[in-house]
Amino acid sequence: MTESADTITYRKNGLTRGVTEELAESMKHGWADTERSDLAPLPQAGHTARRRAELSAAFPGELLVVPAGNPKVRANDTDYPFRPTSDYAYLTGDRSEDAVLVLEPTGDTGHRAAVYLRNRSDRENGEFWLDTHGELWDGRRNSLTENERLLGLPCRDVRGVRADLRAATAPVRVLRGHDAGVDETLHERATAERDEEFRVFLSGQRLVKDAFEIAELRFACEATARGFEDVVRVLGADTETAERLIEGTFFVRARVEGNDVGYGTIAAAGAHATTMHWVRNDGRAKPGELLLLDAGVETHHLYTADITRTLPVDGRFSDLQRKVYDAVYAAQEAGIAAVRPGADFRDFHRAAQRELAEHLTSWGLFGDLTADKVYELGLHRRFTLAGTGHMLGIDVHDCAHSRTEIHVDGPLRPGMVLTVEPGIYFQQDDLTVPAEYRGIGVRIEDDILVTEDGNENLSAALPRRSDEVEAWLAALRG
Repeated sequence: MTESADTITYRKNGLTRGVTEELAESMKHGWADTERSDLAPLPQAGHTARRRAELSAAFPGELLVVPAGNPKVRANDTDYPFRPTSDYAYLTGDRSEDAVLVLEPTGDTGHRAAVYLRNRSDRENGEFWLDTHGELWDGRRNSLTENERLLGLPCRDVRGVRADLRAATAPVRVLRGHDAGVDETLHERATAERDEEFRVFLSGQRLVKDAFEIAELRFACEATARGFEDVVRVLGADTETAERLIEGTFFVRARVEGNDVGYGTIAAAGAHATTMHWVRNDGRAKPGELLLLDAGVETHHLYTADITRTLPVDGRFSDLQRKVYDAVYAAQEAGIAAVRPGADFRDFHRAAQRELAEHLTSWGLFGDLTADKVYELGLHRRFTLAGTGHMLGIDVHDCAHSRTEIHVDGPLRPGMVLTVEPGIYFQQDDLTVPAEYRGIGVRIEDDILVTEDGNENLSAALPRRSDEVEAWLAALRG
């Protein structure tokens, strides 16, 4: 909220109290006009317009509200880095905090879309320098006119959004849980059932990627491959390497080439690799062990890669490590081969899991049971744990709230992007396996685009076969 100079709230133990009239007057003047008139629309502006049109057609005559979300407090008066809700970013291309996309019905069909955003800081009342979230503190932000040029749709001051929402009379659907002020304004008119239908539709809208999204994911995979190369160069072949050095090394690449990491990096060395979501990263990668690195660069437009490689720290797999690794590689090959248009979404999972069951059974881990019986009973899942993959896009687990019948129970279609990531995880305390297996965890994960006649591995720049991995490590280490 904009405040006048005499109503600014100061930190309790701040070093200054108030300002002189002379300083307040001085701060009003002497500033150059920085308004930009040469801005071109964002590269995805045509796509976001089409996406909004699809959304409009699905809910005629209804007021549709999609907030970007508000910053979240990390500690006292500091916030976590802000990332807008994926649905808001998908429909606008904008990354502003506190913003709200509103589609107002214009009759029985069609909507008039507008984005409510924070305008430039007010210089007349001192907001830009007295408010600790003014532009002199947090950096310049676009004017409403500039944002209209970038986004290709009308932009209004977000301070008026609640009044405009209250004045609207059409039935409402809102993406809940991201903006408390919007939720409060609409709580008497919105219903949980209608809003859940809205969320499900928004999630399902992203199942098939357009050309812009595919290009973003392709770049994300390329940047991630370079991040993996960075990690190999700091990974000691004959010395221990801190997992957090590995994590931090990849993070530098993500920040240099993109917006951030797409999710918490898993830099899991030794037995930590048997924990599916190891993000503490407080261990050390030691020669003779394996390092499971699961990481992805998120692009500036918020699309993320999701890639895993399991690497021998000293550059060579032991015989047992290679046996486990090659089994996972065979499972991944079977899974990728099952990705094609028209196939059931679950086919790649079934193919990979069946291959893993065959290998685990052949190692004598299930007594006299056949691989068919092991697979039927799901006993292999003790060591494989998770599903074999998921949709990928602007969320690392994209389209998670979409309708089951068009997602995991539906067919694959050209333009879908998914991960194929089988793994074997022998827990350190699992007494049902020979001692030498315990503490070995292997996952191989790639990002697969469904094409018109099959698939394309977007992350193929990173080697997968065990001998290729060893050669890659040796080449990068010189």
